[in-house]
Amino acid sequence: MATFSYRATTREGTIVEGVVDAADERAAVEKLRNTGVIPLKIAAPREGIRRKFTLKSSKGDLLTFTTELSALLGAGLPLDRSLNILSDISESKEMKGIIHSILKSIREGSAFSDALLRHPRVFPKIYVNMIRAGEAGGVLDVVLDKLNEFLETSKELKEHIFSAMIYPTILSATGGISIIILLTYVLPKFSVIFAELGSALPLPTQIVLAFSNFLKTFWWGALLLAMGAWFILRSYVKSPAGRYKWDSFKLKLLGEVITKIETARFSRTLGTLLKSGVPLLQALNNSKDVVSNQVIASAIDRVSKGAKEGKGIAVPLSDAGVFPPLALSMIKVGEETGQLDTMLMKVASTYEKGLRLAVKRFVSFLEPAMILGMGLIIGFIVVSMLMAIFSITELPF
Repeated sequence: MATFSYRATTREGTIVEGVVDAADERAAVEKLRNTGVIPLKIAAPREGIRRKFTLKSSKGDLLTFTTELSALLGAGLPLDRSLNILSDISESKEMKGIIHSILKSIREGSAFSDALLRHPRVFPKIYVNMIRAGEAGGVLDVVLDKLNEFLETSKELKEHIFSAMIYPTILSATGGISIIILLTYVLPKFSVIFAELGSALPLPTQIVLAFSNFLKTFWWGALLLAMGAWFILRSYVKSPAGRYKWDSFKLKLLGEVITKIETARFSRTLGTLLKSGVPLLQALNNSKDVVSNQVIASAIDRVSKGAKEGKGIAVPLSDAGVFPPLALSMIKVGEETGQLDTMLMKVASTYEKGLRLAVKRFVSFLEPAMILGMGLIIGFIVVSMLMAIFSITELPF
């Protein structure tokens, strides 16, 4: 048995919080429902503590909104009553105001999807289209449940990649700071000693000391140059041509990782849209929007044209040549069996698992490569200083 903290509401809208003992999260939900309350959030205590120290974001608010609204609608509460409860219990002032605005629009006669459309910064186009499909089919609670699953999976994937890159980022930052301190503070003290002795220094030592003096004297120029280069690169990457070339370069450099990320993202988005009743062509256009790599996104444009011509998506995807063979084979089987949405979700799950292994493999290569690179730079500096010392004392090196 495990202890779970929970946040729930009664049908009258009263919020209750506490802990419940259950075998797992599903059992905790059932146990709470049997007591007559509607569970909104279930978490192990340590997860709840961790979340207090997590920075809030609009995407986090969206996930919380979707989870809680799905729970309330699934319990049989009407939409306006559910939104009224959410506006009272929302911890985010911004989200509270947005829910009030949505509720006001609905009471004035707008559809739920149209009310969401007025807040594009919080509710992306794919989210609104899935809600609209749920409204049209009368299965809004089911669509919200699928959206909740989609957002949870996307969040877990991003958190996995972020956590995997924490150590390499810290390593590069500390290594870079160490080298800068060595060049701007330690080496200038040696340069004074060498200048007083007046003997000829080895070439490596002269190079290191020249770079150190330049960095110490013109650090502001180096900083401005670096900032200018970053600004120019950033502006170029924001342009359509620059973004395409940059994405092409990243695809060549990190082909396996990026291909798996985009395959998983596209497949899960398209599969979720199709399961929610969104038409294929509209689902393809929305799925293209979640693909961040422009090389792959432009290839998916050609897939949409093929689908309009009645070719399906398996053949155009194969002709595009951007997705792995296994994914293409699974999508083809899904089309042939009439279970394209289910097969797309399986493709997404397969490549999300593969992505975790690919990221782990990439980080396991990146860490020693960074350590080796930093070691070579620091080693070159140290050896250059030793060569100068030995040359001054006329000892063989």
